[in-house]
Amino acid sequence: MIPRVSSRFLRRIGQIGMLALAIGLTPAVHANAYPDRPIELVVPTSPAGGTDVLARLFADAARKQLPQSMVIVNRPGAAGAIGMRSVVTAPPDGYRVAMIIAAWAILPSLGEANWTANDFKYVARINEDPAAITVRSDAPWKTVEEFLADAKKRPGQISIGNVGVGSIYHFAAAALEDMTGLKFSHIPFQGANPAVTALLGGHINAVAVSPAEVSAHVASGKFRVLAVMSEKRVKGFENIPTLTEKQIPLAIGTWRGLTVPKNTPDAVVTVLRDATRKAMADPEFQAGLDKANLGFAYLDGPEFHTFAEKNFQYFKQLAGKIDLKP
Repeated sequence: MIPRVSSRFLRRIGQIGMLALAIGLTPAVHANAYPDRPIELVVPTSPAGGTDVLARLFADAARKQLPQSMVIVNRPGAAGAIGMRSVVTAPPDGYRVAMIIAAWAILPSLGEANWTANDFKYVARINEDPAAITVRSDAPWKTVEEFLADAKKRPGQISIGNVGVGSIYHFAAAALEDMTGLKFSHIPFQGANPAVTALLGGHINAVAVSPAEVSAHVASGKFRVLAVMSEKRVKGFENIPTLTEKQIPLAIGTWRGLTVPKNTPDAVVTVLRDATRKAMADPEFQAGLDKANLGFAYLDGPEFHTFAEKNFQYFKQLAGKIDLKP
């Protein structure tokens, strides 16, 4: 004999089943709907700088690939730590994306941040620009060999401007010291523009910033780039040798890429990765990079993660070897 089951019991079982089904489908439904509102793109620098220009170019291109727009939110301060930390601690829902910069890999080695290489999920690297040694056109050094030879004769007397103690460009000049055994006088400034202005005025001997940040003065004939710190020659500066060509295997510079909090669902990250890959191929985006003298350097999420981890370890060991005082 089959036992009778009350209708009330059946209704209760049905309600439990529907609840379980709803819970099980929630992440998928959320991912499929993403994004259903604007996405914040946090830029850890002030407006008008290279990182901000890049972010706005990318946001314009990404709008063509996503059903919602990306809204630029500038959160400068503490060498980028404030803006990048705001994404580490953000809800992992894909609605706050960080444009991390090379300082991300440096700050922990200086004790100014406590994140690790695994505190983000990586969407893509979208830019990389090498450091370069630039002097005034009336400087006595016509080649990088002459510059380095003079530095060897006069330890600590040739001054190189950077964008702040512990910045990527301070590390670049210090890495050159470490690799060659030379000694420079490091002069920190609050950004590339003040450093370049100081060089224009003859207050320092050189700057270690990207070619893009001196390009206008190179074009006007006021500056001379002696060498770039990269493995290959830089687009737009094809006549400038690399340090690698001069048997100094140093490739270092700034880079920028997109990340989200580490617990962001993979399906959401996939949406962002796909949109980024398509945005990077946009001819208008690439033309914008060329106009701004910003290097195109795409790496998809997994490759970007590997690249970032290597940077993290490199700067950690470099910080222990060099003098980080100005």
